Parts: sequence; C-alpha cells; structure tokens
Amino acid sequence: MDHSAPESLQAAIDRVGSAVDLIRDQPIRAFSHGLGFVPREFTNWREEALAWHTSCALMDQSHHMTDLFIQGPDTVRLLERLGVNSFAGFGRDRAKQFVAVNGDGHYIGDAVLFGLDDTSVDLVGRRTVIDWVEFNARTGDWDVTLERDPQSVQRGGRPPKLYRYEVQGPSAGPLVEKLTGQPLPDVRFFGMTTLTIAGHRARAVRHGMAGQVGFELFGPWEEGAAVYEAILRAGEEFGIKRVGSAAYSTANLESGWIPGPLPAIFTGDDLAAYRAWLPATSAGSLGGSMASPDITDYYVTPYDLGYGRLVKFDHDFVGRDALRARAERPHRHKVTLVWHPDDAARLFSSLWTPGPTYKYFDMPKARYGQFQMDTVLAGGRQAGISMDCGYVVRDQAVVSLAVVDEEVARPGTEVRVVWGESPCSAKPAVEPHDQVEVRATVESAPLDRFARTKYRAAAQA
Repeated sequence: MDHSAPESLQAAIDRVGSAVDLIRDQPIRAFSHGLGFVPREFTNWREEALAWHTSCALMDQSHHMTDLFIQGPDTVRLLERLGVNSFAGFGRDRAKQFVAVNGDGHYIGDAVLFGLDDTSVDLVGRRTVIDWVEFNARTGDWDVTLERDPQSVQRGGRPPKLYRYEVQGPSAGPLVEKLTGQPLPDVRFFGMTTLTIAGHRARAVRHGMAGQVGFELFGPWEEGAAVYEAILRAGEEFGIKRVGSAAYSTANLESGWIPGPLPAIFTGDDLAAYRAWLPATSAGSLGGSMASPDITDYYVTPYDLGYGRLVKFDHDFVGRDALRARAERPHRHKVTLVWHPDDAARLFSSLWTPGPTYKYFDMPKARYGQFQMDTVLAGGRQAGISMDCGYVVRDQAVVSLAVVDEEVARPGTEVRVVWGESPCSAKPAVEPHDQVEVRATVESAPLDRFARTKYRAAAQA
C-alpha cells in the first residue's frame, strides 16, 4: 500500500459512512478570494465596493482561481462531450461560461472558458469543474495535452503562469482608451480582443462580475507588474480604486452568480471511478442550516441556477438525455433574498446583548463552508436553498443568492432563511451558537437593475 497517496474521496466516504457527514466536518475553510496574495483591503471594503458603480475598480484576479490549459486536436471535442454549451462558432478569441453536469443532469461545476486558439483553451474557475474535465481528459481517449496551474495557495511559492486583472465601472471604457491610445474596441460581451498596454500585448475579454461591463485582461505573469502600474497611472484621473479580496468577494451578490453550488459527484456508480481518482480534500466542506442526511437533496440542475439559456441540445454531452427530460418540468428559480434589516440587526447584536448568540456573520461575505447551504422556509416548509450571503454596499442590504420553488419565486414574496447549524459541525469557522430564522424578501437575480436589463441581455446574445 502506498502510504504517501492521499485518501480518495470514495475511500473517505466509505470510512465515514456518509458523504454529508464527511464534508460537513471537513476542516476546510470557505473559499478565499486571493487572501494572502491580494490585500483584504487597500482603503476600506465599503468604498472599494462602490468603485465599480461610481468610477473605476481595478481587481487582481491572478491568485484565487485554477487554470487548466488544454491543447490538441481533440480539445473542442472533449469540451463538447462534457459541456452543456453549444460550441458552434467557438474558437480563437471567443469565451463562454462552461457548465458541466453528471449523467443525471445535476450540476458539477462551471468556469469561464477562453479560446486562445482554435485548438487551445484556458478553463478558469473553481476546482470542481476543473477536476472533472482533467479526469475525463486523462482517462479517456482524447488527443490533448494538459497543464494545470492551481490557486496561489497551492502553488508552492512559484508565481502564476498568467496575470489576470479586471477593470470595470462607468470609467472603464475611457480608461482603456487612454491606456491604449485607441478607440474602445467594438467587442461583444464575452468576446475577446488584444490590447497593447505599456508596450505589452494583453488579451482582453469584455466581461464583468458586478453588473457593470468592463474588461478582464490577462497575459504572461512577467509582464503583469508593468501592465498593473500602467493601469493605475492612467486611472488616476478617473478616480480608480484598487479592490481588495473582501470587496471583490461581494461582486457576485450583485451580478447574481452563485459561485459554489455543491457538485453532484457523491453518488452514482458511473462516477465511482471519478471518486476513486479524486482526493478526499477536493470535496470541500459543507456549511449551513440545511441538514438532510441524503447528499442528493443538495444537488441542483442548470435550470435551477438560471443556466437554462446555456443548455443546447445540438451536440451529444454527458447528461443530455436527462436535461432534455427535465427541460419542461417544474424547477427551482434563482433569486436574491433581501434579509429583513431588523432581523439582520438582531443577528449581529446577539454578540453583545443578553440571550441566544447566533452564528457569527462575517462582513462583507458570511460564507463559512466552501458550499454554503442554508434552508429557505415558506409556510413552514422547505422551499429552497440559500447558497451565498453577504452585504451589498450600494443597497445597504444583507442579501443571499438562493434557488427556490416556483411558487415562491415571485419578487416581493416573504420567506425565512434559517441561519446557523444544529448541531454545530466540527469546521474551524463554526463556534457554538443557536439557530435563528431571518425574514427575507424575494427579489430578482441579478439584484442590480443594470445587470438585469443590459448585462444579462448581452450574455444571452
């Protein structure tokens, strides 16, 4: 027996006896947005989170995601087999949100896919979907080569292969024009172009994470410092602000992107080989009030997450038949839940007032498991799952992103979010506490009106 090999996910489930018990107690902290490599704050997270609405925000995304570089004749064929997306017209200088499901049509993960060339791509995101694509590429008959560049916390001290910066806000366009000395390129949402900045050629994606359309720039790490300094210098007249990891972590709450649904990999004989290949730690940690012993109760589909617009049946892919069968059936809907201010205040003030003490709500993002799963109640029964929560500075509101049953998805409906665990798990971020029900009002996702009317319309084009 090789004692140096990490325990596989399947072996860990067999040892513990339950996938839910395994990941609920795993001592793995919530996802870090580059903390340790990107400062938590440059000024303060409140002003930084307003910058993408009022001026221009500069975000360093070089450290918190995993890159999987895939190259070879079978690159697109491999991705077509694993992704629900259509690949018609995909190639060099195209990008898309790549979504993968299991054979039953349940969500495994999503990431941003960049077409570097017609047979060369960079898949960028959390490791859930990266692991799935890498496993299939390495175990199947695919003529591709792979290079994986993990998060900086896992990189052993070496720098990333690429820098990745995002500029967004009302002044992002004029800033890019000043940087390049050229008119703003006419690039559609998720289209790519090449810009010359500080004498270096940078790939640019028309993209945005917080309801404001901007540009994501990337290129060789060695050129990153010069590009970054040029952006800062050019941005002075536009009131540019550097955004730390704290403010950046809240951007998805405005744009309506749920970053951490539980991957549906813990069950099914067809995934046994994958679970035997995965290290147990890759399964992450489960946090929140939802306490079903059945791991499949935590699974979601692309339709639940608002990805139905991405599902295209013009190709054969894993889960195709299952998703086709689900397409016209009732499903949950992605919404924003705006927490009642009095209940949010009661939650916070429990730290210094007599009576029960509730689960600590970290500001501005309160996720305490890699997969945050809190019960949403309507009429005394479970009506959905709240999956990410925090504070939106512009709206001065505590909110969460959730998937809820169709009958409670209408904006204005009142529901309750159960906050806190019972019993408390062994995760290091979980202190002894009492559960509490928090009133919340259903609103649209994205919460931002600009994002709902312009940003998402462009994304579906």
